Parts: sequence; C-alpha cells; structure tokens
Amino acid sequence: MTLSQSPVSKVQVNEDSKGILINNHNIQDKEKEMRQGEEDENNYKHLYVILEQEEGKLLPVSLEMLGEARRLMDDFNSRYKPEEKVVAIILGHNISHLCQEIIYQGADVVICADHHDLQYPRNLVYTKTICQIATDKTCADKISTSSLSSMSNSSFDKPRYMFFSANDSGRHLSATVMAQLESGLASDINKLVISDLEIRHEHKTKGKPIVYGKTLEMYRPDFSGFLWTTILCLDNLNPENKKKFHPQGCSIIPGVFSQIKKDLNRDGKIINYMPNISSEDLKIKITNRKIIHSKINFNNKKAIVSFGRGIKEYPEQNIILIENFAKEIGAEIGISLPISKKPYLISDNLSSMYLISDRVIGTSGRKVNPLLYFAIGISGAIQHIAGMKESEFVISINKDGDAPIVDDSDILIKGNIEDVLPLLIKSIKKYKEKMLVLTEAR
Repeated sequence: MTLSQSPVSKVQVNEDSKGILINNHNIQDKEKEMRQGEEDENNYKHLYVILEQEEGKLLPVSLEMLGEARRLMDDFNSRYKPEEKVVAIILGHNISHLCQEIIYQGADVVICADHHDLQYPRNLVYTKTICQIATDKTCADKISTSSLSSMSNSSFDKPRYMFFSANDSGRHLSATVMAQLESGLASDINKLVISDLEIRHEHKTKGKPIVYGKTLEMYRPDFSGFLWTTILCLDNLNPENKKKFHPQGCSIIPGVFSQIKKDLNRDGKIINYMPNISSEDLKIKITNRKIIHSKINFNNKKAIVSFGRGIKEYPEQNIILIENFAKEIGAEIGISLPISKKPYLISDNLSSMYLISDRVIGTSGRKVNPLLYFAIGISGAIQHIAGMKESEFVISINKDGDAPIVDDSDILIKGNIEDVLPLLIKSIKKYKEKMLVLTEAR
C-alpha cells in the first residue's frame, strides 16, 4: 500500500496554544504538493532498538521494547512499502550468545558490538558507538533483505525511529545519542502509534497544511497524571528554516509494554560491529563495578500499602499511622510519584525511610501485583494506576468519593486517613487477640 492510499489524520497547532490538537477524523488523499512531509525512502529506514544487558543477561525492558517494536513494524509493513526492519543494537563484552535470543524475541537484525572497552556502560563510549552504528551506510546495506540486496543504501542517513529504555542509564544515554544525531527525544513514553498526520504550524510548515507520513505519535501522561500528552518529532519544512529531524526517538517506561512470545523459528541476521574507539574516549576508566539492587522488595509481600498526597493535612502523623497499619497486616509500603519529591516537611528519619524513589509505584517506578493493595490518599493518576492495576484486590481510603482511583478499586472507604486508619488498626488488633485466644483454647 502506498502512502497516498493510507488514511491521514488532521493535526493543527493553535498559535495561542502550547499543545497540538488532533482531530479524530480522516481526510481525503491530498495532492502531491501537499505531501512535502514524506521523506526520501532511502534516507531514513528501520526501527533501531537500543537493548541493555547486565552481566550477559538481557534486562526485561529490552524484551518489552522488542515486543512493541515488532508489533509496530508488522503493522507498518502491512501499510507501507518497502518492508522495513526491527534492528536491535546490543553493546558489551562476551555478549555474542545473546544475539540469537534477541532474534527469537522479535528482532529482524541484531547489530552486536562485542568489545572489551564496552564491558561496562560508559556514556561517552556508548553514545559514540551507537551513533557510529546509526549512521553507518555499510550496516544499512547489510540490513537490507536479499530481495533488496541490489539496492545500495548509499543515500541512507539515519534510522527512521529509535527506542531507548526510560531507566536511569537509558534516560541519560537517549539524551546524549539524540543530541549527537541532532534530533529530538520524547521521554518516559507508554503508548506509541505510527500514522500519517496533516500538520499546520506557523514555523514548521509556514502555516500551510502538510502531510507528514509515517509519523511516530509518542504518548505520555501529562504532569497532572490525568491527561495524555502527544509528542511529535517533526521536520521543519518551512523553506526559510528547513531542517530534518531523524530518527524520531523516545525512551520507554519499563513494564508498560508486554514481551512477545518467543519464536524459535524466527530467522534473522546478525551483524558483528567493530566500533571506532579512541584513547580520548577512554579517559574515564571503571576499576570496580557493583550492581546495587533495590532494598524494597515488593515481590516478597502479599499486601502493599501505598500512600499519596492525601496525607498533606497531617503528613508526619499520617505516615506513622500508615507505618503502623502496614506492620499490623505484614505489608510493604509504597508511594505515588509526587511523594518521592518530598513535598512535606517531616522528620529526616521518616523522609529517608519512605519518601524515596525505590518505593514509587507506577510508570516512573515499580509495577506490582500483590493479592491485596491499599491505596491511601491516592487520587488515581494514570501513572500510578499503570503500576498497580494487576493487583488482585484493591481497597482505597479517600475522602473524595469521586476520585479516579475509585474506578480501579474493589472497595472504597470514604473518609480522612487520620480517622479511618486508627479504627482499622484497632479492629485488626482485636481480631488478632481473638484468634490468639481461640488458638490457645485448642
């Protein structure tokens, strides 16, 4: 199917608005002069996924990104021609054994940079190596299928799309790589769509409606947590300020996308890449490295008690109540993202114990699935719901009966934290005493 046969969504940028308004209807195919946004097919190709490994093992987020890349490109190739690939990039030392597994997990091509200077992640070295790969025309030729092998990629410039993980290292790496490639970056993404969009923008298109083909729509919740923000990486097509921005890149929140089922019959191509690393790149040396895992292990607990900004009236008192309540039911304590920013003045002991990023549950933290989940003073932002929605049973304590969290709860206890928790703690203690008496009587 050619681009002109594909439905196009109309997008208009309001000059008085900070955002982009997307109309949910299709428009008829435009004339050729309206398709200035369609780039030369030989210049930008494929979806490159930057994978991460630790001690020779792929991180789960890498497999999740591969799964989403596979789904996107299967749909892409059903709508557009010629066929393009999911290209996985893996860096490290003694990692060649991972290549076939990466193909089984969804990649068409694996570019493996196995080098002793890449054993430990160093941002400068990793950034340069990835940029070398992303702009290497020889690699682009090798990626081509046999049916296209006679076609040279001499005009190949950069990848069409590029994915990174939105963990600590991935956020840093994605920023430096995309800056080096002179393109934009959407961070902490949890939904992706590829489509054709008609854009009208004062600076990008000089106010004219232009169709941008094969555009990656990158979605993330806004800072309120209740609305979606759509981020686009668009070329400047205004003749007075013309500039290309590729690849269209983003960092993806771990745990958002699911892995695909491993296919042992999947065929793929493995390209061994020798990076050009200079002595200048190796000024920073790693003499010792230890992976520090989170001390907060939600997986060991059948119950989790999380709290949010609803503690604000009496923050210290309420945290102590939550701490006592969690001890009574043998639960681990989690928090919503805003709490990790330490918005309230409380004692250093409580702050260092509970207002920390390791306890965040949601798209910017951990994904949990306990048997019992208490959401205390949590409004129910999209980010938090994504992290706890797989819990077996959810009980909310909230004074707002219309809070969004109610829709994802099995039980709502409507009331203030400082009123509800003492009653619950008292009831649980009384129940425990009764059970102890019954046990001793036997």
